[in-house]
Amino acid sequence: MQIIPALPLLSRMPGVSRRQMLQRLGTGIGALGLAGLLQSELAAAAQDAVPGNPLSPRQPMFAPRAKRIIHLFMNGGPSQVDTFDPKPALEKYNGQRPEGADLKTERKTGGLLRSPFKFSKHGQSGLEISEIFPHLAECADDLCVVRSMHTNIPNHEPSLLMMTSGETQPTRPSMGSWLLYGLGTENQNLPGFVVLCPGKPVVGPALWGNRFLPGIYQGAQINNSRMDPGNVIQDISNGSVSLAAQREQLDLLKQMNELHLGRRGGADNALESRIQSMEMAFRMQTEAQEVFDLSRETKQTRDAYGNGEFANGCLAARRLVERGVRMVQLFYGNGQPWDDHGNIADHRGKAQAVDQPIAALINDLKERGLFEETLILWGGEFGRTPVSEGSMGRDHNNHGFTVWLAGGGTKGGMAYGATDEFGFAAQENRMHVHDLHATILHLMGIDHEQLTFRYSGRDFRLTDVHGRVVEDLFA
Repeated sequence: MQIIPALPLLSRMPGVSRRQMLQRLGTGIGALGLAGLLQSELAAAAQDAVPGNPLSPRQPMFAPRAKRIIHLFMNGGPSQVDTFDPKPALEKYNGQRPEGADLKTERKTGGLLRSPFKFSKHGQSGLEISEIFPHLAECADDLCVVRSMHTNIPNHEPSLLMMTSGETQPTRPSMGSWLLYGLGTENQNLPGFVVLCPGKPVVGPALWGNRFLPGIYQGAQINNSRMDPGNVIQDISNGSVSLAAQREQLDLLKQMNELHLGRRGGADNALESRIQSMEMAFRMQTEAQEVFDLSRETKQTRDAYGNGEFANGCLAARRLVERGVRMVQLFYGNGQPWDDHGNIADHRGKAQAVDQPIAALINDLKERGLFEETLILWGGEFGRTPVSEGSMGRDHNNHGFTVWLAGGGTKGGMAYGATDEFGFAAQENRMHVHDLHATILHLMGIDHEQLTFRYSGRDFRLTDVHGRVVEDLFA
């Protein structure tokens, strides 16, 4: 058969590929010949071209205090002076505008605005917490409250990106992607980085994206507004083809992709990611639906968490980390719901939606022996001004805000750092988001300066060229 020698010339014909030409000539005999040749090459090339599983668990750089993370993201920016950073001076000087109020924020603001909520001390530690968190107050001795956070810009988009990826532009991998890249994940039947969000926050998927890291490390978003185990992940099962038949099809497709990968030198992140993604999708059929079936929990457990999207998200987060998922990020809601420019008293309803579920999550993790190895992070992308916007609202404030940590080797019942007497800006033990990221990575057994990825001629890391580990937070 003289078709093969002519292929180089024929494949140059405009609009006709080499495969198309084989199919057309000789009533497809050429394509049959190619199929036979391909089958023989597949077996020979498979062992040489199979890439390692990028999600396999890897040893940390040193002994970790935490193995997994649950990030409770209050997107929109909760007010520090109405939640975990009490400021009696706001009551005393209500309506006045001190000199420190001239710090640049997003919008025009007025005088000092006292909090509509009362604070009181809780636990053996005497940690002060707002009245809007009565259930969480019972966990005061588990909370490590950082009152001296600050970030770069008083706008949602860059600050959301900074908190999730360490950069104000959508150009860097998210923290969850970095953790998967550095540590892999313990459960190969579930995504290692799961994002629970009823809709999309401002910026959207860039907040959990992989960027220049291989695609297998991106977050898998789940819409927790409809926690139906059969539909929470679309098209995860095939009702027409058996698992055995799917496995045969996937094995053939995998061999073909690996042959192609080998011919490209074995260095194609996009192709490797596709191979691994298809493998993950197949494996997820055995466990993904079960993990989101909250009806498997006892009535006592369901009652402890309460009802609602966030409550379901907290319970799902516990079920995910219990099964070896490396990081779960739970957003409060769609858009920027904590963004109370109009009336800061609206914080009460949002706090009510998260208070009971978070307390239940902490207690549930304790009962299951998971609390000490699970790091919980609570907070938003920035805080809010102690001065008013309009009559009762608060503007964005990047100069000083609060987050808290719990479990995962952190010191409970403490408040670290401080803002000024009114809550404008971090003053004592200032802690940037880069420092928070460096500290979190350290708790996970990773040196933030050593976890790097070479891209576009330089080595990148989550903390860029910044960040310090704050060991004062460690138990």
